[in-house]
Amino acid sequence: MSSRDSADPMLDATDARLLLELVANPRATGVELAARLGLSRNTVQARLSRWESGGVLGSFERRVRARALGYPLSAFVAVVVDQHRLDPVVDEIAEVPEVTEVCGMTGLTDLTVRVVARDADDLYRIAGQILKIPGVERTNMALVMRELVGPRTAPLLHRLAGAPSRERGMSS
Repeated sequence: MSSRDSADPMLDATDARLLLELVANPRATGVELAARLGLSRNTVQARLSRWESGGVLGSFERRVRARALGYPLSAFVAVVVDQHRLDPVVDEIAEVPEVTEVCGMTGLTDLTVRVVARDADDLYRIAGQILKIPGVERTNMALVMRELVGPRTAPLLHRLAGAPSRERGMSS
């Protein structure tokens, strides 16, 4: 579910505690989570169901590393788009298998597209494929040298739960 589909529901401190437990133990059952947090099994199941239907939880595929699939290179492509063609451009970019994320931006570029590639030649091909999309005016690419802080929400969950952050670089 994307941000274009619905607004995210607000979470409370109990939600945050439950999500932190899932971060620490992603394979825990509802019964285990309930026991660890002193909640009823029905409360845990109701919250998990609400998160699934409300789009709170991202897809499992976010946990699969592109490197493990044979795509060791990653880059961000800044894209300037003819504003009248923004939606069709986004739809076409989303059809490129190596595109892992597309964000609408403010400022000098309209989109930031994260792509993965097998090697430099593959990255060149992907960049050219994006540039050929009708409505794309220009692109600028930056190669990711190393991911220093990955996607994470644990520090925000700690804050919402009212608990001190256990690990500064903790990721989720």
